[in-house]
Amino acid sequence: MLNPSEVRDAIDAGGRILKLEPCWVPRSFMIPGRRLRLHPDDLYAFGGHRGGINERWFSSTTKAANGPLAGADEGLSYVHPARGKRFLLKDAVEVAGDLLLGPDVMRREKGWNLLCKFFDNMGPIPQHLHQTDEFAKLVGRKGKPEAYYFPPQYNQAFNNFPHTYMGLEPGTTKEQVRRCLENWKRGDNKILLHSRAYQLEPGTGWQIDPGILHAPGSLVTYEPQVNSDVFAIFQSEVEGRILDWSVLTNDVLPEFHNDLDYLVSMLDWQGNVNPEFAASNKTFPRPARSVQEMESAGYSENWITYGTGYYSAKELTVLPKRIAVIKDAAAYGMIVVQGRGTLGDYGISAPTMIRFGQLTEDEFFVTADAAKEGVRIQNPSESDPLVILKHFGPGNPEAEPLRQKK
Repeated sequence: MLNPSEVRDAIDAGGRILKLEPCWVPRSFMIPGRRLRLHPDDLYAFGGHRGGINERWFSSTTKAANGPLAGADEGLSYVHPARGKRFLLKDAVEVAGDLLLGPDVMRREKGWNLLCKFFDNMGPIPQHLHQTDEFAKLVGRKGKPEAYYFPPQYNQAFNNFPHTYMGLEPGTTKEQVRRCLENWKRGDNKILLHSRAYQLEPGTGWQIDPGILHAPGSLVTYEPQVNSDVFAIFQSEVEGRILDWSVLTNDVLPEFHNDLDYLVSMLDWQGNVNPEFAASNKTFPRPARSVQEMESAGYSENWITYGTGYYSAKELTVLPKRIAVIKDAAAYGMIVVQGRGTLGDYGISAPTMIRFGQLTEDEFFVTADAAKEGVRIQNPSESDPLVILKHFGPGNPEAEPLRQKK
């Protein structure tokens, strides 16, 4: 078992910043989009029977729900300390969470209640929802809101379907959705006829609350979310692939597997038929501080995920030939998406190509103490900006003013 002193030694050796190893996750039901900078020979590193690698998870303490063939550590991030052996971030939080997240967060949250990832697909994901707490707790899980941001650095190609069906057309009835479920075994149950597709735009994002139907499109997506894998797929066919009824009822009590009224009741109806769905849920970057103040200090920083207390995220750009000291009110995970430089004592860089199992210089976890004191980031390039995405867990006090009141 991991000793708290090992965690403390790793934190101290890294200037209160932990280096993380890449965490790759395959999905058997999707075709990888090939834009995660993973070497093409390694897309099926888990074996063809497991499916291609289409996700990279960040700062993860959540095991991937990938069935009986999944490894014991699949989906879990490893810390790569400057001294000593690698260990799981999950174990570090369990034995020394106060050192990573701060005592106040550990008292309130009991852990790092965030899952963040890149997902990258050639085509769309089937239309589905994530249950609310009310329905998820019936199967021993918790509800899952999630957010999207489409980083331009990973989206030079849009792949096959850069649109996402979200919500339902205003005026759609519960009987129409119920009829789609009745038609499940007829091939395409045509549920997308009752939804609206939105073209995806790099540099913007969306908030998707529990109970909202959505079929994510083919842009590389940066996705902060509550650390739960609960879901129910409502679309019976996608890109010619027929889906089994079990993908709808996987996180439903057995007695309700064929209760169509119950299954329809899992939808947040008003949220789905909201006539102002885009205005309510699409997000645009918002400056974290005064633009003039940031530019004079050598950087720019925008909120890219906000509006909920469950998570938040920022995009930080350190300008060429500048040094910036960046303070934050909470611990965060981070991924470098463009450029190179230094982060405290570490060299950092966005990789061009990654071999499976190879260590990179692009992913780190910044402890609460380091974040509050300020992290020194240097960009030595004459021309290239250094761009970092930063994901925060629940209750980041700096994000509270942007929280939507519902």
